[in-house]
Amino acid sequence: MSTNIGKSMSKDLDRVRAAAQELHGVLSDAAARSGGAMKADLEAAGQKAKAVRESLKASLAEQNEATKKYLKAAVADLEAVQKHAAEALKASGDAFQNSIRQSLADARASVQKVSEAVAAKRSAESKSRK
Repeated sequence: MSTNIGKSMSKDLDRVRAAAQELHGVLSDAAARSGGAMKADLEAAGQKAKAVRESLKASLAEQNEATKKYLKAAVADLEAVQKHAAEALKASGDAFQNSIRQSLADARASVQKVSEAVAAKRSAESKSRK
């Protein structure tokens, strides 16, 4: 693999990580709001989770095994974000709050997994340069 392609994939992972962090922020904001604004934020968060998940899935084939492991875990976390956000839109009271909390925890976990994937990618790249 050429260095330019490797740098491009690392930048792509950095962009996906930034998008996952943004998703976490959207969910944090949604949890702090109430009423219609919260519902709109949850709908947007579900769509963002889907977009980030699709980006991760598209990049899986180009990654080394260590990076793939973390990205697959992040994909699973993002699927859970979508599921819990959808549940929150249909729920009320304690069930609603639990779904919001779970969505936020899943988003935080996905950010962590993508960060670990970025670290694994960089580690593999630095080893291949030696």
